[in-house]
Amino acid sequence: MRILMTSTAALVAAATGPALAGNPVPATEEPAVIVTAPAPAPTPDWTGFYAGGQLGYGDYDWSNGSDLSLDGATGGLHAGYNHDFGGFILGGEAQIDAANLEDAAGTTAVDRMMRVKLRAGPDLGDTFLYGTVGIAHASLDDAGTDREDTGYTVGAGIDYRLTRRWSVGGEVLFDRFDDFDDTGNDLEGTSLRARVSYNF
Repeated sequence: MRILMTSTAALVAAATGPALAGNPVPATEEPAVIVTAPAPAPTPDWTGFYAGGQLGYGDYDWSNGSDLSLDGATGGLHAGYNHDFGGFILGGEAQIDAANLEDAAGTTAVDRMMRVKLRAGPDLGDTFLYGTVGIAHASLDDAGTDREDTGYTVGAGIDYRLTRRWSVGGEVLFDRFDDFDDTGNDLEGTSLRARVSYNF
């Protein structure tokens, strides 16, 4: 009996051994790794209202037979609206400046300037590079006589967005007034200013 059991066990081992030895161990599948591309950074949109202030310097000529040079500081407020078309920005702006542009003797001075102008240029992401054209209105103290007249303004500027709300920039404007207030004199000059704006 013992011999029979031993023989049977040996036969079972001989029959199953090669089969177990030849069976490959199934490989464990690694979980698939899905790599997603990073989302592109949002492109700044300049569409909306804005308001702020500017401070600068102006140099003007008052042609009254002796071509007086009127220069000095300017500063004021501006407000406007931009529409961003994607690659191009178009907007309108109104600004008012208090000025102290006077001659050396202090007898003639431009004391206020107002402008309404269009701004247009390419959308360069955080940068808005623009040209501008519009209407200018100036108030002048001509040796004690208050005079006012309307002319035109042209220029160029740049705005750079620091955050979604705040932007800074610079602007140069040329203003021209022919036959100022029917005096036969012309007023023209250039102003350069720094700007800061809050975007709503």
